[in-house]
Amino acid sequence: MTSAPADVVLRCKELGKTFRKPFTGSQVVAVSDISIEVARGEIFGFLGPNGAGKTTTIKMLTGLVAPTRGSMEIFGSIVPSRGVMAKVGFLPENPYVYPYLTPREFVSLCGRLSGLSGARLEARTLAVLAQVGVGYAMDRAARTLSKGMLQRVGLAAALVHEPELLVLDEPMSGLDPIGRKEVRDVIESQKKQGRTVFFSTHILSDVETLCDRVCILKKGKVVVAGRLSDLLSRDRRRTEVTIAGAPAPLQGELSTLSRETRDVAGALVLELEGDDALRAALGLALAQGARIESVIPKRETLEDLFVREVL
Repeated sequence: MTSAPADVVLRCKELGKTFRKPFTGSQVVAVSDISIEVARGEIFGFLGPNGAGKTTTIKMLTGLVAPTRGSMEIFGSIVPSRGVMAKVGFLPENPYVYPYLTPREFVSLCGRLSGLSGARLEARTLAVLAQVGVGYAMDRAARTLSKGMLQRVGLAAALVHEPELLVLDEPMSGLDPIGRKEVRDVIESQKKQGRTVFFSTHILSDVETLCDRVCILKKGKVVVAGRLSDLLSRDRRRTEVTIAGAPAPLQGELSTLSRETRDVAGALVLELEGDDALRAALGLALAQGARIESVIPKRETLEDLFVREVL
């Protein structure tokens, strides 16, 4: 695993969790071996398919579930620790907002539980509700709000006490594209203020936009971790070529060179890997009088990496 800088905010070492099923007593391994480090001031993406162990790991880090083995540290202290958790803001995957409270009342309650009071509590409550985009609905009963709005209220509750570390489990869940952008902006603003963000998500485009480093889980283990710039292979050179006017025999020949072929508005679109395949396809097309409409280089994406490591 690529090492993090010396100033480590969060560290897991050989972390594991095994659940025992009721009645049968059989064991289910949710997390088998996770060792990660998150550095101060970075945004760290915690990725994996459903059932990989992301939420269980987050619950262990926040003290909601006790680990079966391994160790966890936040700010250099063994967790769970009341003093340490006062510096952590947590957004669960499905935040529960008391339906009879308004967003203002709920966030204020969370602020009081985090040690805020008086004018400071009122100012922070109003500020974070505005920051996450629900200020206009702060006095409506939570039961009248949409899932996306409740997600924003949960994020406001995580931010109200100005934590040094944010732990967010699927923070974009239930949000529309505008809401996702606004939450991305909030996460980026936290980094600019020197805070650390650790979040899980299935929206890989958001990870590519936001994260300094990532790790990918598979069946409770870390299969890859490091900086995105280091992980995305520069050797897997792919090129998308669009060819028009290719007769059927030529289309068959070109398809044998392509890792993916599709028809778009009567033109043949090839996805070619490597320079040899590119030269061969262009040579065939030009030799037989076909028209080259476009040649577009493609870099490896996080989705490519994710699929390659998880499947």
